[in-house]
Amino acid sequence: MAGRAARLVLLAGAAALASGSQGDREPVYRDCVLQCEEQNCSGGALNHFRSRQPIYMSLAGWTCRDDCKYECMWVTVGLYLQEGHKVPQFHGKWPFSRFLFFQEPASAVASFLNGLASLVMLCRYRTFVPASSPMYHTCVAFAWVSLNAWFWSTVFHTRDTDLTEKMDYFCASTVILHSIYLCCVRTVGLQHPAVVSAFRALLLLMLTVHVSYLTLIRFDYGYNLVANVAIGLVNVVWWLAWCLWNQQRLPHVRKCMVVVLLLQGLSLLELLDFPPLFWVLDAHAIWHISTIPVHVLFFSFLEDDSLYLLKESEAKFKLD
Repeated sequence: MAGRAARLVLLAGAAALASGSQGDREPVYRDCVLQCEEQNCSGGALNHFRSRQPIYMSLAGWTCRDDCKYECMWVTVGLYLQEGHKVPQFHGKWPFSRFLFFQEPASAVASFLNGLASLVMLCRYRTFVPASSPMYHTCVAFAWVSLNAWFWSTVFHTRDTDLTEKMDYFCASTVILHSIYLCCVRTVGLQHPAVVSAFRALLLLMLTVHVSYLTLIRFDYGYNLVANVAIGLVNVVWWLAWCLWNQQRLPHVRKCMVVVLLLQGLSLLELLDFPPLFWVLDAHAIWHISTIPVHVLFFSFLEDDSLYLLKESEAKFKLD
């Protein structure tokens, strides 16, 4: 829900710095990379590198140049620490200790666990909620959209490339928009199907224009940041207003309210930007880990609410 918007804020800020952070601007880093590429990334040296590179690294797309950047990053970090300076960032990111082919191991594992939690709750939802529930198909669709987003988040933190970065951004935006759609269906659409159909078309148009602009014209990090903060605020305000209006009448709505408030509170973790503990665990990874139970709670709310709506619709049918 709203937490994806907060995550996009941090990603946009980091990406805006990706073309030039303190570490990769250092002459020692640049000279190290240049020398490493000259010695290892051409001719027989390149063949030697490929012959000794683990198969999982090559399958993940790690090149000789990537390896040079990784090794030279740690050379630069070592010099900074020896001289008593703070750890610098490289290409908009803190230095992370690579594990196997995982570029950011903690964030990758945490993203996977978020996806796993969503999958488990989706299975539970489909087990306990009949398909005749008015919100069933909308909730299931939201779960699949979330699963897709966490898949690409896992891939992005495993291997940061232009493609994986864009897929992570776009899928996160899709989750926020689908959360707004979910809220629209719950608050308006059950009574006014025509309104929700028009709103769905509007959201799809917005997403198409957004992705097309960033893909075909230029990837504007500033615009992407503003757009996602805006839709994230709409998402938060709409859900929270509905929860406050219905909390006395529908006790299970408090779960949704807790989710919204927790995500806003946990988003503050993103502001604690510090070098990774043990070169693995940074604020972003901690935020990812903390959202796992939040997703469980939100799907629990969707299950309770869907069963309530089913009971309500069945009661109306009997009266008719």
